[in-house]
Amino acid sequence: MAVAPEQELEEKWKREQGSLRQQLVEEDTEEWQRSQDFSGLERVGGVDLSFIKGDDVNACAQLVVLSYPGLELLYEDSQMVTLSAPYIAGFLAFRETPCLLELLRRLEATQPSLLPQVVLVDGNGLFHQRAEFGLACHLGVLSGLPCVGVAKNLLQVQGVAKSEEHVAQLSWLCSGVFLCGVLLTVSLRTVLPLATENCESSAPLVTLLHDRLSSQRHGLRAPPGGR
Repeated sequence: MAVAPEQELEEKWKREQGSLRQQLVEEDTEEWQRSQDFSGLERVGGVDLSFIKGDDVNACAQLVVLSYPGLELLYEDSQMVTLSAPYIAGFLAFRETPCLLELLRRLEATQPSLLPQVVLVDGNGLFHQRAEFGLACHLGVLSGLPCVGVAKNLLQVQGVAKSEEHVAQLSWLCSGVFLCGVLLTVSLRTVLPLATENCESSAPLVTLLHDRLSSQRHGLRAPPGGR
């Protein structure tokens, strides 16, 4: 029996994902990561892919780099992209990483002094349904930069279910706190998600680690007066 093209592609991505997973670094690799006040951290990046409403093929890939702790804009880049890879659950990174990686490599080639020391990624990291290797991990391995996954939704994977405990935690996070941490126990490790500043029209962001940073050591700390 012939294998369907999508099934064949999924099997190929499984092999590639497994190979990249072996290269994941879950420990601190930079001196600033070992400092309680992140001394030495000067540049923080963020990447995102924003789709045109009603269009799941054409999107805008974006990269910004801010100073830390001042959060002044140092660099920004965006470009319209057309995604050729299909969406397959658990393999989002194969669809989105190439566009985001291109932005980071363009920055490295043109203004290497502004390359971020850590990158916040709109997606999951270790907390992921496929091999504990989400978009943030994928981008971190390929770029060689520490990456943090910042997800908009809490996945029900790795033993995490929509229990009364987790519903109560998320309700508390939505109550208007500025910056707080909640320990989320999963089947194989403890992950530290954080809620950033909330507003009435938005849900809390769940920060889940990532590549080249220790999940046991780090939380995302806001600078004085910053967000």
